[in-house]
Amino acid sequence: MGLEIAVFWHRRDLRFDDNAGLYQAQQSGLKVMPIFIFDTTILTKLTNKADQRVLFIHEQLQELKAKYASMGSDILVLHGNPIEVFEKLLTQYNIKAVYTNTDYEPYAISRDLQVAQLLSKFQINWQMIKDQCIFEKSEIVKDDGLPYTVFTPYSRKWKAALTESSFNAFPNNQLPDTLFKVNTPFSMPKLEELGFSKTETNFPSKEVKQQLIAQYHLNRDYPAIRGTSRLGIHFRFGTISIREKARKAKALNDTFLNELIWRDFYMMILYHFPKVATQAFRPEYDYIQWRNNEEDFKAWCDGRTGYPIVDAGMRELNATGYMHNRVRMITASFLTKHLLIDWRWGEAYFAEKLLDFDLSANNGGWQWAAGCGTDAAPYFRIFNPTLQAQRFDKEGKYIKQWIPELLTPKYPKPIVEHTLARKRCVEVYKAGLSMAPPKKSG
Repeated sequence: MGLEIAVFWHRRDLRFDDNAGLYQAQQSGLKVMPIFIFDTTILTKLTNKADQRVLFIHEQLQELKAKYASMGSDILVLHGNPIEVFEKLLTQYNIKAVYTNTDYEPYAISRDLQVAQLLSKFQINWQMIKDQCIFEKSEIVKDDGLPYTVFTPYSRKWKAALTESSFNAFPNNQLPDTLFKVNTPFSMPKLEELGFSKTETNFPSKEVKQQLIAQYHLNRDYPAIRGTSRLGIHFRFGTISIREKARKAKALNDTFLNELIWRDFYMMILYHFPKVATQAFRPEYDYIQWRNNEEDFKAWCDGRTGYPIVDAGMRELNATGYMHNRVRMITASFLTKHLLIDWRWGEAYFAEKLLDFDLSANNGGWQWAAGCGTDAAPYFRIFNPTLQAQRFDKEGKYIKQWIPELLTPKYPKPIVEHTLARKRCVEVYKAGLSMAPPKKSG
């Protein structure tokens, strides 16, 4: 049936260099054929057919094709349901093994289990390798073997477990002869064939100046200046190596390293507690009676709440697919506490709009803001948007950039008064929590 090969399935790792799963495939003794699948299960849920993330993936795949072509190989880009795609591939190639990097999201776990079951019927080796985090699953756990649910002790043990080998890069470039050779390049589906259209977008660079990382702890909270890396989209789709960035962060800035640890932490939480994708981590918070006023929600989405720092953030998100980290916390707190709208509404809106959307981090951040997650702020801690703006956008540069009509009659009055909203929030949360059944002891 032709040459025996190993398939390497690219997913959240759209790079050749320092790719753990690809390296394992290259060590297999089989010629390696890289593939990528535009998963119709995921794509059909995207209502915006100009979704910039699909464009980003498409562009990165073209770069990968060029990289593989320089070594006489190529990446086979496919479109369909992964199970059906593999069923077809098995009839076309003599596949002896399939390698991929582990994905920890509920859908991915379910999909990968189905693929593994299909391959096992044909005695095909299936291997998943850690690549998108430094520590995964149960590598960092409490002394009793249970997963951490509080960040600070988790981060201490994470740092204690760190060794130089944690940052070791995988030398994929040293093994170009392991790749499956092609004479005629594989065709790649056009964006339009996938059901999407191209929009003009300037994606953030993979390159970040060392000075920015070195001063990260000083500048990260101020949205008017470029104090954050904007690497989120590259971490999300694996166009950069977490090992390389963590190594640099360890050398340059502990606050930035902590952000990468948060990333591992939320990935671990989602893996061990998959219910958080739809339910509060703290079940008693599912008893809160949200107002869920649709007009208020639309005003928040459109950046017309009358609170300038909130509105600036939402307008930045709608226009660019990005929102500054500090402003994400302010806007999320405002939606859940001032407007008493279910955190899942806001989480879903961010999921639709953010270029760097990552289920575990987005979910973790929203549950933190709503008070119902791991390590969450207490429910009675409610950001005052006006004070937040005075503290982190003192000169109003960020706000003025996104709200040019700020001091004119065109800008709306506040949708709710802060003191009243705070009082209402505390009462509603308290009432909801009192309805929850008492926790079981032991």
